[in-house]
Amino acid sequence: MVLLLLILWPIAEIYVAIQIADVIGVLPMLLLLIAGWPVGLWALHSQGRAAWRALSEAVAAGRPPGREVLNGALVVLGGLLMLVPGFITDAIGAFLLLPPTRAIARSVLVRNLHSRVVVRATRWGGRYSYDVDSTATDIDQPQLRS
Repeated sequence: MVLLLLILWPIAEIYVAIQIADVIGVLPMLLLLIAGWPVGLWALHSQGRAAWRALSEAVAAGRPPGREVLNGALVVLGGLLMLVPGFITDAIGAFLLLPPTRAIARSVLVRNLHSRVVVRATRWGGRYSYDVDSTATDIDQPQLRS
């Protein structure tokens, strides 16, 4: 699956770039691709600073900073995607950098992670037996097998 994505992603980026070049011309298309880098750096810097400030405020207030940590991770991912040349990556990066759309991505991610954690926890708990009721007893040292 990952290999297929690594093959199809650049093909899709090239296809979109060709389509945009057909509509606006090659030079404007190249300028748009180049403009994504400084815009990505600026957005990463400004949104990263805001995410760091929110994380610091949550820690200072004694709240669990889960939401702020996830916001920071999405900002970093969005900024990195803006730095990668391509219109699809720029669109996804911008989606993750804008606060209203980042909230949508965060809620989808939390829902997905929550369901995966529950599934893994129930699978993992079924494989091993644990002494949940604290009924274990100690065995004298000579009785243990070597």
